[in-house]
Amino acid sequence: MSLHRLIRLFNGIVALLLIALAIAAYWYVYRPLPQTTGEVAAPVSTRVSIVRDSLGVPHITAANIEDAIFAQGFVMAQDRLFQMDALRRLATGELAEVVGPAAAGSDIEARRLRIRSIARQHAAALKPEERRYFSAYARGVNYYIETHRSRLPVEFSLLRYDPRPWTVTDSIAAGLQMFRTLTTSWKQDLAKEAMLHEGNPEKVNTLFRSGPGSDEVPGSNAWAVAGRHTRTGKPLLASDPHLELTLPSTWYMNHLRAPGMDVTGVSLPGLPAVIIGHNTRIAWGVTNLQFDVQDLYIEKLDPANGRYLFDGKVEQARLEREIVRVRGAASIPLAVWVTRHGPIFVSGRNRFLALRWTAAEPGGFAFPFFELNRASEWQEFRAALSNYPGPAQTFVYADVDGNIGWQAAGKLPVRSGFQGDVPMDGSSGTSEWAAFIPYDELPFAFNPPSGIVVSANQNPFPPNYKYPVQGNFASGHRAALIRKMLAAGRADRAGMLAIQKDVYSPFLHYLAQEVVAAYGRAGNRSKRADDAAALLKNWNGQMEKGNAAPLVIQLTYEHLRRALAARAAPQNALAYEYVGAPGVVEEIVRNRPQGWFEDYDRLLAGTFKEAVDEGARMQGNDPRKWDYGRYIEVRLVHPALSRVPWVGRYFNIGPAPMSGSSTTIKLTTRRVAPSMRMVADLANWDNSLQNITIGQSGQILSGHYSDQWKAYYTGQSFPMQFNHVSADSTLVLEPSR
Repeated sequence: MSLHRLIRLFNGIVALLLIALAIAAYWYVYRPLPQTTGEVAAPVSTRVSIVRDSLGVPHITAANIEDAIFAQGFVMAQDRLFQMDALRRLATGELAEVVGPAAAGSDIEARRLRIRSIARQHAAALKPEERRYFSAYARGVNYYIETHRSRLPVEFSLLRYDPRPWTVTDSIAAGLQMFRTLTTSWKQDLAKEAMLHEGNPEKVNTLFRSGPGSDEVPGSNAWAVAGRHTRTGKPLLASDPHLELTLPSTWYMNHLRAPGMDVTGVSLPGLPAVIIGHNTRIAWGVTNLQFDVQDLYIEKLDPANGRYLFDGKVEQARLEREIVRVRGAASIPLAVWVTRHGPIFVSGRNRFLALRWTAAEPGGFAFPFFELNRASEWQEFRAALSNYPGPAQTFVYADVDGNIGWQAAGKLPVRSGFQGDVPMDGSSGTSEWAAFIPYDELPFAFNPPSGIVVSANQNPFPPNYKYPVQGNFASGHRAALIRKMLAAGRADRAGMLAIQKDVYSPFLHYLAQEVVAAYGRAGNRSKRADDAAALLKNWNGQMEKGNAAPLVIQLTYEHLRRALAARAAPQNALAYEYVGAPGVVEEIVRNRPQGWFEDYDRLLAGTFKEAVDEGARMQGNDPRKWDYGRYIEVRLVHPALSRVPWVGRYFNIGPAPMSGSSTTIKLTTRRVAPSMRMVADLANWDNSLQNITIGQSGQILSGHYSDQWKAYYTGQSFPMQFNHVSADSTLVLEPSR
């Protein structure tokens, strides 16, 4: 065969492959894109309009709330069905059956937590109105699934499975997964126990003291300012929850309008209603309260028969059997004993630890957001939250009449005579939760004299609070800095957004000054360390990407934290990842207590030089060329499509160098960052701002897959359309004949 004919044959094969790829892309990726125009027959009682704006945000208008929530379930499934299915599987321990052995460990932990059983119990106890709305949402999701079996999102084709119908229990499980994310503290209890076992108890307790602190933990900022502090004379409210960055985004933006309800903001995929947002009268944001709601109990249990001791008597644990199905591998049988304290969650070396968690407490599952979405003033707002079980939050409030406030809400255990910060003897009967703090006695504030309310995960409980307080609260640096910036002048929406973007770290700025002074007094200097010290001396405290000083001080802090842990418990120093570590470190550096180190200058200079050596190994010998952004760059990886050869990486985000730290208002680490930003303008709702991290859609060929990333990354935002909506497309759901 001639060379010319070989070339023609090769070109023909390439052309056929390209055509085949184009056909496959159309069939599996383009065809599942949601229908956003025209009319569709659906099981609704009356006509429902779904107007999408230029960001793909659905603005739903219905004649009744049930139809609006049905449509909410439908549009969420259009944009996020695979994410929703993955979320319920993550919560209930069913991921491995579709993705294989890599998810088996996660599934086993979820099964031991009994999230599926807890969700079923809570679903059975819903109030009639709650059940009606949850059921409407599930019908909306299932209507999409039923009408799109032949053109589901591409992830289902890649993983070769079909989603089962959505249920009320699935929605509650999705909510419990967020509960789990925001309240998991048992790992810290085990870490502290290990350090106490071989370390100095006084020092270990100092390192784990319950109080100020802030580290890599899901947190949030939310604040409101009264009209006398704003340019419009009406309140402004801001909210930016800090959560693990995911692809697609954690939040879904939507607007629900029906008689008795007109609310917009963000929702969690898999759940109805709006979680953070505003209606025609009020706006609200949330932050994690960070009160400890998990305790571990060491049970004297016979694993052969489930009998265990409690308060001098033998009790019988309940046995629950589970089968974790694993794709491509053998199923894993699981037997879980459940005691009065909860399931045996951690076991080994003839030790059995049960986990008590407020999410599993009896008494039903209250979902306050249907009422909250319709609240019109402060008392209705507080009433809506009165039965909220958790995850415990601080809700920040503002209304069009000029009022502002905040309310702590959630089921918080009363511990009498113990802290619950290490595993306790479950047989003694002396470390039991006495009750839960009554809602009317939880802290709140309404129209404080300052005209400013700020929540940034700091401790909101007064010093003389009548109940014991146990939790991992932020140091107060973020809250104080926010207050200072708000009090500096008349606030407007641009200023509120600027505060949300602020990356100044008072803690690390202070530490840098202490380190420079200590190094200047120390011996054994080097050219590289001199250059790094010069960077810190002239640093302004801004944790900005592209700069070297933030990397120098961040590494110094990490070495200093490990040095303190090693002094308290040498064999388990690496276990010290307490969320309150920055506050503890600052207190020790400021006060320089006796019994820790003979020479604090030597400590600071030594950890600084260790940090400089580590930086050199990471980014080269010249500290002046280092880049902090490269140290905390983030990668958002598509959970399924990233595995596709050659093209999968194009559906990921990053690596993207970031600014901020765990101690700045814009809390940023490699894992956690602002998951949404909202600024609500109560003088004119249409002047409000909101954006999420990536985009509205989880479908890779959608124009809204990643159209918000650039604005998010550069700290910009978008108008939060409410009274006046610019329609980019309109889909009408007509009642089925």
